[in-house]
Amino acid sequence: MGDPGRAVRIRVPATSANLGPAFDSAGLALTCWDELEVAVADELSVEVAGEGADSLPTDGSHLVVQAFRAACDELGWHPAGLRLSARNGIPQGRGMGSSAAAVTAGVLAAWALCPEVETVDRAAVLRLCSELEGHPDNVAPCLLGGATLSWTTGAGARAVRLDVDPRLVPVLFVPGATLSTSVARGLLPDVVPHADAAHAAGRAALLVHALTADPALLLDATEDRLHQAQRAPAMPDSAALLARLRADGHAAVVSGAGPCVLVLAGGDPAGTAAYTPEGWRRLTLSVDVDGAVVTAA
Repeated sequence: MGDPGRAVRIRVPATSANLGPAFDSAGLALTCWDELEVAVADELSVEVAGEGADSLPTDGSHLVVQAFRAACDELGWHPAGLRLSARNGIPQGRGMGSSAAAVTAGVLAAWALCPEVETVDRAAVLRLCSELEGHPDNVAPCLLGGATLSWTTGAGARAVRLDVDPRLVPVLFVPGATLSTSVARGLLPDVVPHADAAHAAGRAALLVHALTADPALLLDATEDRLHQAQRAPAMPDSAALLARLRADGHAAVVSGAGPCVLVLAGGDPAGTAAYTPEGWRRLTLSVDVDGAVVTAA
């Protein structure tokens, strides 16, 4: 059943997926975190502070709890309950990977606390997290840190980690409004023209080189035809900001499903300060190189 009171601390980073043309395959870990303490207990208790404290559930429907229980089922371990205390720094529902962070934290907690497990199998964690999320583009950088490329095979999700050029500075423009990922996905067409698919393949390949070796190419490398314009009706303010930034030479993309806008700045993030719309936050971050971190409480 597990030892009541046994606990771990978990820190999981925010992430930005797609990065323009690499739809559902590229992601970037960011220095903005949710920090959680999870302990085996006789019953369930959930406390939430920080982002989402006034809206996230504090019962079994909390996403960390759901992911924890799914991982326990896979491990064949059934603790009576758990105590979850979360201090969230990742904005909710804005395209910064808040759900991927919750899923990753819950699955890692189960692996770390299960008395039958000696070491965490991150490949297995990635596969389960991707199944729970529906795709690996956010959970991969959340788990591994840096930039990641992810894909799915018959055996489940896989990912590789890339070291990002140190000159790259991520800048996030965060609106007050949220956007459901399911709503954003519902705006995408079932088919795209061959020319747009070819364009995406070329730009996504260039993106790998730009991220890792030559940030000067990021404006071209982040050009997208697959999803951003199609989703613009659901986030007109984000689309307008994106257009302004790119017209002025900034490598801006919609972060994940939006409505956040991410600029991959090449060394001078201060140049984007004047673009901040009223009511938005501007966050100058770094690339998180560690990914999810688990320590004994």
